[in-house]
Amino acid sequence: MAATDRSRGERERQVAAAAARYGEAGDERRAVERRQDAGVAFPDSEEALAARAARLLERHAVPPSMVVEAVRAEPLAATAAYERILGVSKELQAWSFLPRGSRAARTVARISVRENGRELPLGTGFLVSPSLLMTNHHVLTDADASRQCFVEFDAQVTVDNTPQAPTRLGLDPDSFFAADERLDFALVFVASGPDGRPPGETFGWNRLSVQTGKLVIGEPVNVIGHPMGRLKEIAVRDNMLQTRLDDFLHYRTDTEPGNSGSPVFNDQWEVVALHHSGVPRTDDKGRVLRQDGQVWRPGDGEDAIDWVANEGVRISSILKHLAALPRTSPPPSPLDDLGAEAGLAQARAAAGPAPAPAVVAAPPPAPERAAARAGLRARDGAFGGDRHLVFLHGRSQEGKDPEKLRREWAAGLNQGLVRAGLPPVDPADVWFPYYGDRLAQALTAYEAVPHVVEAPTAMAAEAVAPSAPSARAVYEEIIGEAALKWDMPQERQLATEGFGLGDIVGVLQKRLSWLAARSDLDEWAIALIFRDVAAYLDDTRPVREEVLNCVLEAVPDSGEVVLVSHSLGTVVGLDLTTRLSPGVSVVHLTTAGSPLGLDSVYSRLLLGGPKRPDMVADWGNVWCPNDAVAIGCPLADDWADGLTDLAVINARDRAHSIVEYLAHTEVARSVGSRLAL
Repeated sequence: MAATDRSRGERERQVAAAAARYGEAGDERRAVERRQDAGVAFPDSEEALAARAARLLERHAVPPSMVVEAVRAEPLAATAAYERILGVSKELQAWSFLPRGSRAARTVARISVRENGRELPLGTGFLVSPSLLMTNHHVLTDADASRQCFVEFDAQVTVDNTPQAPTRLGLDPDSFFAADERLDFALVFVASGPDGRPPGETFGWNRLSVQTGKLVIGEPVNVIGHPMGRLKEIAVRDNMLQTRLDDFLHYRTDTEPGNSGSPVFNDQWEVVALHHSGVPRTDDKGRVLRQDGQVWRPGDGEDAIDWVANEGVRISSILKHLAALPRTSPPPSPLDDLGAEAGLAQARAAAGPAPAPAVVAAPPPAPERAAARAGLRARDGAFGGDRHLVFLHGRSQEGKDPEKLRREWAAGLNQGLVRAGLPPVDPADVWFPYYGDRLAQALTAYEAVPHVVEAPTAMAAEAVAPSAPSARAVYEEIIGEAALKWDMPQERQLATEGFGLGDIVGVLQKRLSWLAARSDLDEWAIALIFRDVAAYLDDTRPVREEVLNCVLEAVPDSGEVVLVSHSLGTVVGLDLTTRLSPGVSVVHLTTAGSPLGLDSVYSRLLLGGPKRPDMVADWGNVWCPNDAVAIGCPLADDWADGLTDLAVINARDRAHSIVEYLAHTEVARSVGSRLAL
């Protein structure tokens, strides 16, 4: 049987099952409608409302000032307070709603099949990990059907409403394939492109969550897909969750058959369901009805059906099913890439002892330290010989090849330069001070005990906290200030409102968890970056001096310097301006993903505060609102003298990536124009 015939038959069974469930939920749906007619905006249970309000607050999906204004104007019972919070979320969207939606849309692909010499659209799918695509079981019925299919990303129109060239990739069910007919889902491995990169590294992917609180009855949903095989379309705003069953959701939205396999998002662009079927109106005998009330016949076409709702499979139900699957091969598994919130790690950990956590390696013996990798000088005559491009990296670069790092930075910058119509740079023309090994050695040498790098069961805030009391104090101050800047409610307020994490989690971990929930970085990444910034700024340890001395070994000693720095490197770079050779006349500064907006950071600089050095002629700071390390940005709020801030939207999985920052046209144009002066 042809793949399209199998898909059509499976889909007809799913439509019939959806119609039956819709009919069985009639009493519940009518009760919801009566409450809505009575003026209840979110006719859900108090437990569901509380969970949803807590998730919105913890992830800062609504501005705290608006929440306070909504709930403090008059005495409110708990349920009424939850409804006010949800009302703010529904009516007021952050400025990032549209760009985040655009980013989510890039993860969605059209699925087509090669059959009898033709290419026929089957449905929609979306990435849920760097290499795994989710769709319906009735779209990809088995591994054999998947081998006949391919996916197309960016099958859409541009901002000018002209068709965009899609990227076509094959499916690789031999690497991974899982499906379930009742839940109507399939999960399949997508082959890498010609560049060898997993598709998620190019198009991003959706982090699935098994947790509750993602949606309540009465809230809108957004669906992105390829209806009838057309170019990508989106249904937003006038859509609403109607009923919630154990494994399925019913919602009102405009979708068509090609939307099978589309992601269903809430307003924070979290996937809440896998769209799988329209719900047709039926008579008392279960027969599908046409829009004119007559019994529908297959020859009438699906456009004639009286569709009354849509049905999606709850993502939490799919994740619970995946968690229960037996291991078919030793770890790692492609399922491991779904992320911590998917909840699979806990289930798999129960199957056997977790591996021992990795620890930072002990410092090498003194004779070997001299063999640490050195920085790279630019070749003579680059950019005319009197102008120098310098890249200054951040933390976590120990053990890496400086030449490879220099090429990665240059590749990111060149992407943006090409888009800006400027000539690309040759990596050999770039100075690349490398202090990664020296920083790691210094951190280890001056810590009393080695630190755990990663342990899934540990709390990140404590696991990586500096052991030196002075460095720990700086670390706690940085995390505390960052949480405050991102409007974390005070501990007393959290306890009063019932949104705290409980006594089992310390204050420091609560703050770190708040930062992670607000941003596109995980707790470990944030904790490790802030730990190293704190250790660098701790004046009771010589980490700063060792890093600066290492950097000075590979920076120009004359002419004009175009200094591009990232993360911890932005802090090092500001200190560096106080140590450069007198022969350096001017510094053109670019900072990316910087913590320099935190008072706990800039007050400890060698400059003595937010004072732009005289030799810095111009300063461009680029930051991503979802990069927790750049929480203090924009910098112009604290730094005066003509500082220019630029906000960009980075891919969700690369919110703090320097390559992502440099690839933005505006950022590259700023750097490139300074090289051409």
